[in-house]
Amino acid sequence: MTRIYFQAGPTTLPKEVMQQAKEEWDDFQGTGLNIMEHSHRGKDYEDIHEQAKNRMRSLLDIPDTHDVLFLQGGASLQFAMIPMNLIPDGKTAKYILTGSWSEKAYQEAQRIGSSEAVISGKDSAYRTLPVMDYVPSENDAYLHITSNNTIYGTQWPDLNAFSHPTLIADMSSDIMSRPFSVDKYGLIYAGAQKNLGPSGVTAVIIRKDLLQESNAVPSILSYSVHAKNKSLYNTPPVYSIYLLNLVLDWVERSGGVNEMEVRNQKKAKVIYDAIDQSHDFYNGYATPDSRSNMNVTFTLGSKELEQQFIKESEENGIYGLKGHRSVGGFRASIYNAVPQESCDSLATFMVQFQEKYGK
Repeated sequence: MTRIYFQAGPTTLPKEVMQQAKEEWDDFQGTGLNIMEHSHRGKDYEDIHEQAKNRMRSLLDIPDTHDVLFLQGGASLQFAMIPMNLIPDGKTAKYILTGSWSEKAYQEAQRIGSSEAVISGKDSAYRTLPVMDYVPSENDAYLHITSNNTIYGTQWPDLNAFSHPTLIADMSSDIMSRPFSVDKYGLIYAGAQKNLGPSGVTAVIIRKDLLQESNAVPSILSYSVHAKNKSLYNTPPVYSIYLLNLVLDWVERSGGVNEMEVRNQKKAKVIYDAIDQSHDFYNGYATPDSRSNMNVTFTLGSKELEQQFIKESEENGIYGLKGHRSVGGFRASIYNAVPQESCDSLATFMVQFQEKYGK
């Protein structure tokens, strides 16, 4: 039986990417070595490093005003690096809270500098996105958003709708899934393990005027230092960047970010249709106007039925559906590399399960 996976991350990589990595495992392009065994200062790896940056630029139409960095530590390290580098004296960082990850980013900023939560969707248990009515202030260091909320299954529908002189976005779970205007953002960061590749590397897109040197920031945590050293200040996560480059190549060959958006909308629709047409047998967690195309969250009427759903879904070769403990129920994570066929199979199983256990 073919296994189907819907993990929230790390998640599925394109099969073509895994096949190429397998073929090059012990002999990268005739060198007799795995790419991990190459010096990060050597031409073989440097070519990959630059290809990955250039592909990021091309796919997202990143302007020359912005630099592309490949860092380590995941998005969680960015929660700290951003306030360390970008909250000057006399300024306050502003955060919009739409879920657990934005809360964690805000909590980290509070430890480092002046910060304030200016909008929050917590009163709705993060089932719906709050009204975005924040007016920028001269006191702002930056405004931070989280574009997609993996735990609750909500996603800002229009990434071009925000307006702030220094807008910062955690796009870890939906970068490369739809087009948007990079030039509207001061900084974008994304852990790779959803849409870009494996864990171990974090992409940072930063406007160059924000690359300010500061003796108060350790070198390893300075955006300016990493930019000056072309993300090679210390040994980079070579294999993660190698795979990221292969994933970006796959996105290019698949039609680019516009095609990813079309595919993702189609994949999400087939599962949401199974929920909406179930006459409340399945209950979507996120309100329809806030639904994510990356993480579909839903519940059933009882814990016993939910346990049976997990049991039978795995018996049918469908794995990774258990929801986050803070929400419960189920979560189907359908990032770029998850194929349409997997979503179709899940929707079919959902209908069959309802026919079996529905009243």
